[in-house]
Amino acid sequence: MTVGFGLALRPPTGEDLMKTVTKSIFAASLMLAGSQFAYMTPALADGHAKCAVESGRISIVGNEFPAIQTVGKGVMECAKDGVEVKTNLTADHQKINVAGMTGNPAEYTSAIVANSSIVALMNDDLIRPLDDLVAKFGGNLKPNQLVSVNGKVMAVAFMANAQHLVFRKDILEKAGLTPPKTYEEMIAGGKKIKEMGLLENPLGGPYAAGWNLAQEFVNMYIGHGGEFYKAGSAEVSINNEQGVAALDMLKQVASLSNPDYLTHDSNGTSAEWKAGNMAMMNMWGSRVEPLKSADGSTEEVAASTDIAGPMTVGGGSIPATTLWWDGFTISKNISDEDAEATFKAYMHAIRPDIIKDEEVSKQAVWLLDGYQPTDAAKGVFAAAQGGAKPYPMLPYHGLLHSALGAELPDYLQGKEDAAKTLADVEAAYNAAAKEQGFLN
Repeated sequence: MTVGFGLALRPPTGEDLMKTVTKSIFAASLMLAGSQFAYMTPALADGHAKCAVESGRISIVGNEFPAIQTVGKGVMECAKDGVEVKTNLTADHQKINVAGMTGNPAEYTSAIVANSSIVALMNDDLIRPLDDLVAKFGGNLKPNQLVSVNGKVMAVAFMANAQHLVFRKDILEKAGLTPPKTYEEMIAGGKKIKEMGLLENPLGGPYAAGWNLAQEFVNMYIGHGGEFYKAGSAEVSINNEQGVAALDMLKQVASLSNPDYLTHDSNGTSAEWKAGNMAMMNMWGSRVEPLKSADGSTEEVAASTDIAGPMTVGGGSIPATTLWWDGFTISKNISDEDAEATFKAYMHAIRPDIIKDEEVSKQAVWLLDGYQPTDAAKGVFAAAQGGAKPYPMLPYHGLLHSALGAELPDYLQGKEDAAKTLADVEAAYNAAAKEQGFLN
């Protein structure tokens, strides 16, 4: 199945990035269970600040970074007599959303999802088409603002995201360095910073064993020009030159990072940054704005934190990153009343006037009417303009992601060589893919 993506994002120049983003992010053709995807800018059915929900149960699970916390706060504003509202925003959302939406009735009436996490919910038939709700309450939504599968609306996106370079201007200036454009330049710069005694562990990133480490491999493997599967099949193919090179670069970054890097997710990495212990890292755009705040940090660190586009690696031209959207789904195993209440609560939470708040506008690349990119958004736009690829939205790719997260630590800890590690990843993936019917 061909997957087409499109986002109407307005760059700082004021020119329409539709063509750029469509070509570089969401107009890519991907295989996904024979469905046609198109996701773009979410809008709002009701522009009023007062929540229109009068009855029903609303229970949301999702990630915990600031933009999603803002959406969750907006949903909570709908709580009143006759309307029960709960949110569970946690870094472990992907570990609990499927189980929490499997019961009947489902514990969660909605999951906030991204490119990767919506696939598991669709594979298990846990989310409902939104066409009827869009027709009733989405009067201002346009066809190119929706995530559609086989002609049915399955999600509404409200922000875009990508990982890119974050750096300390003051440290780089002291070392006589400019922001790196390649991972090789970052490694050389990190070594110089360490040799000069400026920082002991100048590099870092969200390398926590599990999902985060697997994501870093995905980025690096794409940057090296690798293809995850043999053409037209679910047969994995990463035990190759590109796979070995990707692992080698991950180890080079790790060698200049905090020794506890395998415990650092996005939260842990952000804390390490705010403590002033790092000079360069690859980090999510949605995490940038808090890094520029002196809250929990120092004025020196906050004022010198800056961002640039994603780096390339291995002489390649494709950025070593992936492009993402975040949006909401509605559970299948709930009453129509609760589904309606949940949809209307989101329409309140993502109303365009939320971005009139300067702090909120900086939290993400919002896909809302009237959004004007802030300085914190330039890394995500650079990723789009640089030709970064979307995260692979294949029904079986989550199995590979899980295998990578479980097996890669052995290589980084020196327990196995690259070939053995990649063979173990492929074996773990093959077993899971056969069990779920993706391979014979």
